Amino acid sequence: MEQALPNPRRQFWRKLVIDLAVMIAIGVVLALIGPFGTFQTSFPTRLAYWVGLGLAGYACYRPMGWAVERVGQGLDLPVWLLWVFACLSATVPMTLVVAGIDRLPRGLPLPGFNTLATTYGYVLVVGDMVTVVFFLIERAKTAPAPGAAPRPRGAPPATAAPAPAASQPRFLDRLPPHLGTDLIALEMEDHYVRAHTVLGSELVLMRLRDAMAELDGIEGQQVHRSWWVARHAVEDVRRDGRNLRLVLPGGLEAPVARANAAVLKELGWI
Repeated sequence: MEQALPNPRRQFWRKLVIDLAVMIAIGVVLALIGPFGTFQTSFPTRLAYWVGLGLAGYACYRPMGWAVERVGQGLDLPVWLLWVFACLSATVPMTLVVAGIDRLPRGLPLPGFNTLATTYGYVLVVGDMVTVVFFLIERAKTAPAPGAAPRPRGAPPATAAPAPAASQPRFLDRLPPHLGTDLIALEMEDHYVRAHTVLGSELVLMRLRDAMAELDGIEGQQVHRSWWVARHAVEDVRRDGRNLRLVLPGGLEAPVARANAAVLKELGWI
């Protein structure tokens, strides 16, 4: 059975509308609470102030989340460390926005360093709270199914269980016919999985862990946070210092996380 690929543009706008709705809701809550001395102003003023800051904060912090997803794949660093750096960086422009809203309309220059540093601390607290909200929302979307067996820490999940007789892995049913069924790798791209076969590649809207759960009968390993590779597709291993990359058909290369290198060596991959 062939599954139609959802329109990526429609998915993008749907996520954007949901995110902005969440930010507006947070702005309304802050307007009701009136933190940082804003409760002394009228509610309409507080509402415009906090909703406006919420939308400005989304413009500052959301690109950082995209950067964590993209840069994190190449650096192979802990996700929490990338998020800490992202929040600290995004708070810099947001601090300037907050300071500008308070002073520039009155024709006043931006405050000095000490005042900006204090404002930075306040903005960082609020920004972190909002970032945690969005992180928990995304984590809920990617949570494992109830009853799923946990895997040992540091070991990549294997997908080498034998398939039922006279059937093929369920994930292959999602691929268009022109790609065939000779799957060589899966690559995570935002909320999609790019399926690589010997005939080409295609995006499928699903989580990487869900895609791997549908690969019964294909021997393979998750070699990196964003890559799964079929055992039969490994043609060579390329070393660059301490970094390893698996060479696949068609010149495709999959990075190997350092934590998984020892596991692959034990399995005879490298």
